[in-house]
Amino acid sequence: MAQSQPGLSTQFVASTLVPGWQRIDNPALLCHQVAAAFLKAGGRLARAHARPLVPESTGLTVALQGGQTLQARRVVVAAGAWSHHLAQTLGDRVPLETERGYNTTLPPGAFDLRRQLTFSGHGFVVSPIVGGVRVGGAVELGGLRAPPNFARAQTLLDKAQRLLPGLKTEGGTRWMGFRPSLPDSLPVLGAATGDDRVLYAFGHGHLGLTQSAATAELVADWADGRRSAINLQPFRAQRF
Repeated sequence: MAQSQPGLSTQFVASTLVPGWQRIDNPALLCHQVAAAFLKAGGRLARAHARPLVPESTGLTVALQGGQTLQARRVVVAAGAWSHHLAQTLGDRVPLETERGYNTTLPPGAFDLRRQLTFSGHGFVVSPIVGGVRVGGAVELGGLRAPPNFARAQTLLDKAQRLLPGLKTEGGTRWMGFRPSLPDSLPVLGAATGDDRVLYAFGHGHLGLTQSAATAELVADWADGRRSAINLQPFRAQRF
C-alpha cells in the first residue's frame, strides 16, 4: 500500500486498488473541448437566464430574463440543478433537490499524490487535478439560494491532513457546487408531459460526468428521430 501511494497515515492497514478506474484531471478543459467541437460543427453558444417555456403551434418560445425570446422547433432541458424550474412551466413538478458539494483545490506540490484516493468511510476524495490536489466531497441539502458554508470544505481539508500527514493545506481555492438529485437516484430522461417537442435530460446527481456521454447519445437519438437505445419509461418525469 505504501509503495502504491506513499504518505498515508500509519492508521491504514489495508486498501482496495481498482486498476480500471478512470478520472479526468481537468474538467474545465473537457468542457472547452466539447464546446469547440460543437462550434466547429456549426453550433452557436449563448449565455442567458431562461425563464418559462411556452409551447406554440409553430414551435416553442424560450423566454429569457430581460424580455428577449428564442424560437425553437424542439428544446432539450439540461440545466442541471435549475432544470425543474423550467419543467414546472410545462406542468411537470419534479422533486429535484441540490446536494451541494464542497472542495478545495491545493496548488502543485501540496502532496505527492499518485492516484485518486477515496476515503469512503469519511465521505470525501483526494484527486490529482491539473498538477494540483483537490480535496472534495460532502452532501448538503441547501437549495440554490443559501450562501456557501465553507466550514464544510475546511472540515474535509482537516480530515485529509490527518489521513495524509504530509499534505500542505496552504494556498487552496475553495468551491461549492450543485448536484441535481432526485429521490430515487435516477435522472429524468424523456419527453415533457404536455409537449413531446421538449426533452428532459437532467438530475444525474453525483454521476453527471460519468453518465454525460450516454445521455448525449440518447438526446441525439431523440433529436434525429431515431428509436432510443433503451426504454426511457422508468426515467420519465411522470414517475413522480
